[in-house]
Amino acid sequence: MVAQTPHPSAAEPASRWNNLWSVLFYLLLVYATVTSLVMETHSGIRAGLILGLALVLGVWHTLWRLSRRGPSDGIYFVGATVLSAGLVIIDPDFLILSIGVFAPLCYHDLRWGTVALVGTGGVLLWLQRTEQGAIPWSSVLAMVLVVAAGLLLVGYFATVVRQSAERQQLIDELRRTQTELAEAERRAGVLTERQRLARDIHDTLTQGFASIAMLLEAATMSLPPEASGRRHVERALQTARDNLAESRRIVWEMRPTALVDASLGEALRGLTQELADDVGIEARTNVTGTPMTLTAGEEDHILRVAQEAMNNIRKHADASRVNVTLSYMEEAVVLDVADDGVGIPAGPTSNGSGTGMRFMRERAETLGGKFSVESAPGEGTTVALHIPRPHLSRTPARVEPQS
Repeated sequence: MVAQTPHPSAAEPASRWNNLWSVLFYLLLVYATVTSLVMETHSGIRAGLILGLALVLGVWHTLWRLSRRGPSDGIYFVGATVLSAGLVIIDPDFLILSIGVFAPLCYHDLRWGTVALVGTGGVLLWLQRTEQGAIPWSSVLAMVLVVAAGLLLVGYFATVVRQSAERQQLIDELRRTQTELAEAERRAGVLTERQRLARDIHDTLTQGFASIAMLLEAATMSLPPEASGRRHVERALQTARDNLAESRRIVWEMRPTALVDASLGEALRGLTQELADDVGIEARTNVTGTPMTLTAGEEDHILRVAQEAMNNIRKHADASRVNVTLSYMEEAVVLDVADDGVGIPAGPTSNGSGTGMRFMRERAETLGGKFSVESAPGEGTTVALHIPRPHLSRTPARVEPQS
């Protein structure tokens, strides 16, 4: 409502004050109009002109006060000045309206205050000259002093309002900072707890499954091929290996530092090396193109897709070779995970609609990309994640070492 827009947090108190100024304006408008029509003798035309100008001025002020699409401060000031001047010319008693018309604009803005005070002082001197035929120097000096005092008050209020807005802005920024700090502390606590759980699982379940698998391997080797219990021992060994791989996968998923101390390419190489160590196959990662820095969320989604694909290979593929390729292209970033295993057999998951495949597809959609599966029984499987560049950050990254 005023020329200097207050900070949003201070809008409510400012609005209350402006409402009071508007009430004062309407009271002065009604008072000046009724007094002029009752106390003065006007012709029908002059009385009608007074009523018309007063009504238009009231509507003009209401539009400016209530409507966001109403006149701006500058346009309102010009229109109110013209309408008020018309009323003052007809009846000088309407000069009292200047308090209600211009005060909301100028009580804390020195520019509008200067215009309003100088203009009002000039009109008063002009009225004195009209009535007395001359303007004494004492009247000019008194008016200058009054205008100067008014400007000092406006400047003081403007300083108070500005400092209040700045103080409120600092308070709001402090609150935002406190909220961000609390959120950061919460995330740090979550990460710390995840690290603790990952260490506990690794030191207990993972090590236990590894020991069980080693003991069952030794038992299998000590049993003759025709032993009746050998089949049960082999099944137990396979179960131990599967649960060992699953516990390692859970530990890896819970590690929040996988992409903190390593680039995406290096993290992928760590995955393939882990796969090679667990299953005893050839697995490698290749990075092509000029790497780019992605956000932590983008890198995490890509890494999780690769992890899920390798987990499927570990469980189902019976592969001897796995190739992971991360390609930074001109228009996209592409991840391919290919194996030479048994492929996806015909059935409900032959189109890549299993649970793991569905998770990978959802991650691709989150990144605004596409996920595809190519497989045939006995010919291996290739899963691909294709992410267009417009959906990714474009900051150049350091060059990945090629394997």
